[in-house]
Formats: sequence, structure tokens, C-alpha cells
Amino acid sequence: MDQTLYFVLLLIALCSVSECIQRQYHFINVNKTWTEAQRYCREKYTDLATVDNMNDMNELKKSVNNGSVQHVWIGLQKTGVDKWHWSSGDPALDLNWATGQPDGRDKCGMMRNGQWHDEECSKILTFICSSSNNRLVFVNQMKNWREAQSYCRQNHIDLVSVRNQNESQHIQKFINDSHISNDVWIGLFRDSWQWSDQRNSSFRYWKSGQPDNYRGVENCTEIKPKALGQWNDISCSNRFPFVCHEDKLILIKENRTWSEALRYCRQNHVDLVSVHSDEMQHEMMNVVKGASTAAVWLGLRHSRTVGLWYWVSGDTVCYQKWAPGNGTGDEDCENTVRSGAVQSGGDQLWISRPETDLLNFLCRNYE
Repeated sequence: MDQTLYFVLLLIALCSVSECIQRQYHFINVNKTWTEAQRYCREKYTDLATVDNMNDMNELKKSVNNGSVQHVWIGLQKTGVDKWHWSSGDPALDLNWATGQPDGRDKCGMMRNGQWHDEECSKILTFICSSSNNRLVFVNQMKNWREAQSYCRQNHIDLVSVRNQNESQHIQKFINDSHISNDVWIGLFRDSWQWSDQRNSSFRYWKSGQPDNYRGVENCTEIKPKALGQWNDISCSNRFPFVCHEDKLILIKENRTWSEALRYCRQNHVDLVSVHSDEMQHEMMNVVKGASTAAVWLGLRHSRTVGLWYWVSGDTVCYQKWAPGNGTGDEDCENTVRSGAVQSGGDQLWISRPETDLLNFLCRNYE
């Protein structure tokens, strides 16, 4: 069999990639205030625990292996400044509010006639989820915003984000083509909570009726291991055990060629990062936002011999997030060796760059 064809068939056969955990949780069974717990986690690990999704939440709950513990700190704290977020964790920058909106009263966002309105989160509406391959899914069920968010996360990816004008036009066309005439929830919500490590993560897992800011002093977040790990706001001066997290993705803010970045990661961590799913892509997007270069090296390499992209870790490139015009195979016609990077801003898609470019890079800290 032709060697190139054999290599292609081998890649196809191997396109079943196991997910790896991007963050490791450490339960510390010592009673401390929230601020003391934060200081401990920053000294010993990365920070007090951040949670990006339900998979993270399940891993965090597994780490709390003491059945008698009733209260456990995580890294969510109230800042007092309300901000709009997307449920997916993307920053809410390009906002398409209707005239007079938001009016400052309500905490959740819905779409009407192509524009956004703030609304009480308890209102019952249909909603739109985002799914794999950038598909939109209209769910003709009546739910409040939190219920709609939970449904989308369990059955698709999340409530839909509308991050720019192109996405706004795309969702409006979807609404018109689907003949949706009623108001619909989108993934926009407002709160004043922020993670200790400053992540944009907007994942929330509040117990019903929480947060309630009882007596006006509840500015920190605990989980209730005996209540499915759901969250409760409580005074930061309480003394509880806590969970730290250790990041598995490390952004190196040094400008190096791709080969130099690969060498650094293998000497100091494990390898340049590989990305195999939407979850891993989202985690990476959160990290590379802090880069000092417009793009960040990944462990992607182009083979001119067989005309394919591959991960230097040995994994296959089954999941892809290429920017238009990149990763198409045109690299075969060039004399320059090409490697893969991710944009640190904008849509944060993958791009093909000459391996001699000097960029920040992303190492992985797990096997």
C-alpha cells in the first residue's frame, strides 16, 4: 500500500481521542476563612477552585472525599460590580441592546426582533442552544433562564452566545428561517460574582433560592457536598475546608520560535498543548487571553511529506477549529515549515504560521 495512503488511513482509524482533565482539584481539610484559603491555594497550587462546567464540578466533588464535611470553600466571590456575561464564559463585549435596554432591573437576557432585552430570570420562555459544529438548536419548551441553561448544557453545549455582528445576523436568520415569533432566552446574564483567579468562567451551580445575600454579608461561595455539591453564598469570615485547583495549561509569555517553544515545554512541563474537543478549546481560550502576542503556539505541526497536520504529542487532529483559509493543505506548496497557533483575541481560532515566528506558547502540565 502507498505509504501516504496508509498514513491517512491510520489517522482515520485513530480518531477516537480520550478527554483529559485540564484542571486538577485538591481538597484541603483544614478550616480557614475564605481569604486564608485563597492565600494557601495561591502559595501551594494555582488558586482557590474555579469551575468552568459540569465536568469540572463532578471532578471537584470527587476530590472532597470526606463524607462528614458539610461546607467547602470554592473561589467565587462577590465584587459588588454587576457585569454582563455569556453563559459559555465568553466576555460580553459587542452588545446589541434594544433602545432603552437594559433598564437596570433584571439579570437575564432574551432576544426579541433581533435585539436584546433584560428580563427577570424567572420568566418562562423558549430558548436557543448552541451545539457542536456551530449549529443552533431551538428548544420549544417553556423554561426559566436557569432551567434553559441547564437543559442546553446537558443536551447540547450551552445557551447561545452572540459575540459579534456576524453571529447576531446568523442567529436572526436562524430565527427567521425557523419561524420563531416569540421571545427566546439567549445565554446572557448579569451578576457581580468573580473567580479568585480572574477567569471569565460564568458557570454557576447555585442551590435553589441562592444566592440570597442573607443579612447583606454573604460575599463568598461554599459548596454543599451533601446537597449534590450545589452552591450557597455565605459570609467570608466562616472557617471551612476548601478546594484548590492546579492548572494543567501553562501560558508562557516569552517570545520563541515553535521549535524553541516545543523544547521549553518538554524540558519544564510535559509538551506543547494538544486540543481535542470544544471543552479543551474553551479552556485554552480562557488561558490565551492573557498572551502578549496576537497568536500563541500550539503543538500543531504540518508534515509536507504526507500533506497533513498532526499533534506532536502523537495524537491525531480529529477535532479542528481552523480560521478560514488555514489548515487547508495549501502549506504543501510552500517552502516554509508551518506550525499551528491559536489567536489570542477575536474568535481565537487556529492559524498556520511560519515556525520561525516569535510567539508566546502554551504548555500542558499533564501526561
